[in-house]
Amino acid sequence: MSNGIPTSTDKNIVDLTRSHRNRAATKAVRATRERLQAGNGISPAFDADILNMHIAATLQGAAVMPAMVILITIFGSFLSLGPSLITWAILTLGVNALTILLARRASRHEITAENQAGWRNLLLAGQVANGCCWALFALQTPSTGDVFGFFFFKSAVLMIALSVTAMSNMLLRQAVLLGFLPVVVALVYASVISRDNMDLGLTAFFTTALIFFVYITGRLHQANIKLLSYQTEKDDLIAELEVAKSLSDEARRRAEEANLAKSRFLASMSHELRTPLNAILGFSEVMATEVLGPLNNPLYKEYAGDIHRSGKHLLELINEILDLSRIEAGKYELSEDVISLLELAEDCIGMIQLRAKAKNIRIEEQFEKALPSVWADEKAMRQVLLNLLSNAVKFTPQGGEVVVKAGWTAGGGQYISIKDNGPGIPEEEIPVVLSAFGQGSIAIKSAEQGTGLGLPIVQAILAKHGGEFKLRSKLREGTEVIAILPAQRVLESLPAVSEVQAVEPRRRQFA
Repeated sequence: MSNGIPTSTDKNIVDLTRSHRNRAATKAVRATRERLQAGNGISPAFDADILNMHIAATLQGAAVMPAMVILITIFGSFLSLGPSLITWAILTLGVNALTILLARRASRHEITAENQAGWRNLLLAGQVANGCCWALFALQTPSTGDVFGFFFFKSAVLMIALSVTAMSNMLLRQAVLLGFLPVVVALVYASVISRDNMDLGLTAFFTTALIFFVYITGRLHQANIKLLSYQTEKDDLIAELEVAKSLSDEARRRAEEANLAKSRFLASMSHELRTPLNAILGFSEVMATEVLGPLNNPLYKEYAGDIHRSGKHLLELINEILDLSRIEAGKYELSEDVISLLELAEDCIGMIQLRAKAKNIRIEEQFEKALPSVWADEKAMRQVLLNLLSNAVKFTPQGGEVVVKAGWTAGGGQYISIKDNGPGIPEEEIPVVLSAFGQGSIAIKSAEQGTGLGLPIVQAILAKHGGEFKLRSKLREGTEVIAILPAQRVLESLPAVSEVQAVEPRRRQFA
């Protein structure tokens, strides 16, 4: 810029080619949403997650099965099962160790939707091998001792093994069925060979228990999938919220930078814009009034008048833009003093009276008497009233009427109301009219188009005073605008102060 203000910030604002810094997070959110919408929640991606959870649970409970096998061997030795039980225990511990090693190896690899079927088959094969070991236990017979006691011992061991296996493998589908199907085959074989009612009863009981545990583990597996899908949905929502927050922060940062750049530009260009305009206005006025001598061609005089009027319109536009930019940049400082809204309103009406008479518009005053003074910026409030009165006169038809009221609000403040009988504003266009550079359809069709900054500046000035601006309008019934100052701005009768007191503390008291 011309006055040495750094331009790096401004360049960043208009640089729209930068890659989105949240692209990775957005892709992750999209992938999660597609996974959730792929079906009813049972998808290869969820199967891979469930398999990872099963592997972690297997490694955490790796010591449960060896401890149970050792206890079974110790108790079995009291029933005189012989060396065959020790052989079974060694074989079972070896197969269980291989299963644990397989799970450990699987934990070191990434389980994905592509390779999860292979790892699942290997883990199921390990469960089948464990089931064969339990089938060998089901075929054990006591060499000596109490046969009836051994039967109950074997039944209890098989049921405990089935329960432990079902609880530890509920995340691996069909693990319980495939793991203990060899046990059912062994029990059926023993029942056929012995034709003993106790063996037949154990076979039926164990088969029924196996069906029950398969059903229970299936339900638990579905419940875990649902919990996993809910957790994924929650993570998806959190990720979307984080992305939305990041986008909002980035958009706010860019908006603040753009607003700052705009304010810097307008501040730096104000002098450059006003200097040539002053020259244009001055020389065009000299030419139009023929101060230095008559113009031989009347058309030149008309052109000079047009140049002067256009220059004044352009200067008003620049002043309004600069006022709005100062307000938005927080650099609009109020110069507050004691003023009378009644006197200010009468003064502004006198200034606008000439334009009103040109359109045969009557301005009626309805002021409450003896309104106390207020603590406000006289220049700013004059700008508010002139903007509102100018709009009223501008859109009031020939021979119309403008009513200006001033008085007390219900809350103890003061207000000024300006009502015209012009064409009015459609209800849906009121937010547009109140926005910066916004103009309604009536204003666009009017020959006296403005900048669309008058009402936003009025709102901002009243907000700086802690006041309020209201606009009420109905199509073909006219428009009423109300400027309100709060009760804190109204000055009541105060006792006399000593001369030694400073003026500034008093001003802060009324601010």
